[in-house]
Formats: sequence, C-alpha cells, structure tokens
Amino acid sequence: MVTIKFNSLIILAISATLLLRISTATAQLSTNHYSTSCPRALFTIKAAVLKAVAKERRMAASLLRLHFHDCFVNGCDASVLLDDTSSFTGEKTAGPNNNSLRGFDLIDSIKSDLESLCPGIVSCADILAVAARDSVAAVGGPFWAVPLGRRDSTTASLDAANTDIPSPVMDLPDLISAFSNKGFSAKDMVALSGAHTIGQARCTVFRDRVYNETNIDTSFARTRQTNCPRNSGSGDNNLAPLDLKSPTFFDNSYYKNLVNKKGLLHSDQVLYNGGSTDSLIESYSKNPEAFNDDFVAAMIKMGDISPLTGSNGEVRKNCRRVN
Repeated sequence: MVTIKFNSLIILAISATLLLRISTATAQLSTNHYSTSCPRALFTIKAAVLKAVAKERRMAASLLRLHFHDCFVNGCDASVLLDDTSSFTGEKTAGPNNNSLRGFDLIDSIKSDLESLCPGIVSCADILAVAARDSVAAVGGPFWAVPLGRRDSTTASLDAANTDIPSPVMDLPDLISAFSNKGFSAKDMVALSGAHTIGQARCTVFRDRVYNETNIDTSFARTRQTNCPRNSGSGDNNLAPLDLKSPTFFDNSYYKNLVNKKGLLHSDQVLYNGGSTDSLIESYSKNPEAFNDDFVAAMIKMGDISPLTGSNGEVRKNCRRVN
C-alpha cells in the first residue's frame, strides 16, 4: 500500500476550489430564471399540481418527497427520475424508493406540456423543485420563491440512494449525522421533518414502533395496529397517515403529535424523546409561523444542494432518460 500525504497548503487549495465551485453554482440559481425563456413555465407547473392535488390530496406529499429524495442523492439533479435501461441502473429500485415513490407520471405530463411551450428550456430538476413548493402551498402551507436554473444529470447512483437517504428507523444521532452530511443543522432537520404533517407511510416501516416501542401513546398504538398486522408480510403495504390530526393539511400538527407521543415513525418520535431537539419540537408545536419560516428556509437550502448549472448536465427532453 502506498500512502500519499498532502501538505496543508494543498488541502486548503483544494477546499477553496470546491467551495468556489459550490458557491458559484448556487449563485447561478435565480428566481426569475425562466421569466424570458419560458414565461409561462411556473404557471404551467402550478396548474398541473393544483389539478392533481385536487384529485388526490396525497399527491402533494408524494411530490414533496420526490424532491427530497432527489436532492439527497448527489444533489438536486433529477437523477431520481431516470428509468433503468439494459445498460444503466437508476435510483428507483433503491430501498427508500422502490414501490414507495410516486408522482412520476405527473412529472412526465408537466414536462410534456413544457416541451410544447418552450422546447429544451425547463429542466426536470427545476420541475421537481417548483412542484414541491406548489404542493405545499396547495394544501395550506407556505409559498416561497424557488431559485431556478438547475440542469439535469446524465447519471444516477443506486448506491447513494441506498445510503444517503435517511431511514425511518434511524435514531437521533444518526439522523443528525445524515442531515449534517448534506450541510444541514439539527434545526434544519427538524424543520424539514415537518413535511410529515402530510402524507402516509406503509405498515412495514412503522410496524415495529407500534408493537414494540414504549415511547408511544398506547391508544395511538392500538389504532395503528388495527391496519398493520403484527406478522411481517401481512398488510405490509397498508397505509396510515403520518399526521394523525390533519393528514391532508400542511400545518404544525406533526409537532403536537410528537409532544403527545403520537409520532408514527421511529425517526419521527426520536426527535422528541428527551434529546437535544425537544425544545425545538415544543416551539414549533406552539408557533406555526416559526415552523413555516424555518421550513421555507430549509427547503430553499435543500434545493441548493450541488445543483448542476451552466454547461454541466443537460436539460432532458424526457425526464425518464438522458438525451
């Protein structure tokens, strides 16, 4: 084995180059990126999202989750949308995604509309970011200006999808570490976790919590057990709302649930279990405005994870495959 040692000056130079590359990419995102090149882009995305959410409220959570699962794997580059081919393996079959992520057909439909309006202009990565924002707003959550100008990747990473996306069975230290690896503080993590105020989870990911954990309201556990049999393999895909109180409305009830030991996932309840994030959970449970503000800040920060800009990547014609 050959050991290569870098002196501190070289390391500093490399670090400075990486920081410059990241800051330059982030600076290239702009909220008015399509104002001239495709002025009806945002309206087109919003109209499609509103129509889909009106038809099925759950779609709001699905689109928000798509954006999250995209950004946590090598940045917000629409890699999550790529289908497998005979020579290429995408991220859709990764553990956190397989038979779980939804909304791909809606993204295809939006992309098709945008290609008719302004061919080759609006990236799939930007569609995901805007659709996530519009989904939150459509079910009562905050609205924010989304920085735009991302381009789409020509690659994907099944391995990173399996390792980088936080697991619903993680304990607090592991969650903090997983988010820290992407540049998030514990506060950012708690705010982003508030996305679980909408959406549903499968029995297979909360079975152990409702049968075996003690930091759970007993009545709540019994309620969830009725649709989630104890034995693995039975009812694995049965769904339960992540937020017991208002499952299709974006509010701060998620945090109230945690205070009352009614978090559905293990990774939810560990945020309020005598640890360092307890005070923030209590604050958000009492102050929905503070939650909304911090959620928006964290979402914008998430959308800035390693974007492809300039001549990097491409603007896909079809979100499922490279050009």
